[in-house]
Amino acid sequence: MGFVSEFKEFISKGNVLDLAVGVIIGSAFGKIVSSLTDDIIMPILSVFTSGINFNEKFITLNGKHYDTLKAAQDAKAATIAYGNFINAIIYFLIIAFVIFWVVKLANRFKKPAEVVVAVEPAPTKDQLLLAEIRDSLRAGRA
Repeated sequence: MGFVSEFKEFISKGNVLDLAVGVIIGSAFGKIVSSLTDDIIMPILSVFTSGINFNEKFITLNGKHYDTLKAAQDAKAATIAYGNFINAIIYFLIIAFVIFWVVKLANRFKKPAEVVVAVEPAPTKDQLLLAEIRDSLRAGRA
């Protein structure tokens, strides 16, 4: 099998196409969640936290004071940008919450799986004949 035909077989499998669609939709979904977080949730959160901007929360390790994180980074100061970490946690929680509701909604529209009861098949004629022979051999020994 040539490389091209092997690649065609690989790419035409359903799982690969499903994964590609998932990555593309996930990328678009990420932009929606980023907008939801940056443009709606974070401003509401800043009202409750007296206007604190988490993006500007940082600690410099050189002991000097900088007004903004960008100024500290431009000065090549080592910084711990814990505000960005807080934002990442908030983003994660929002994404997890939204995905939870999307999956919950999708499961409502899914058909319930049919319950299949495993029934042992009836013995074949050969099996019945062998069982008869076995039983008669046992009866002959007793």
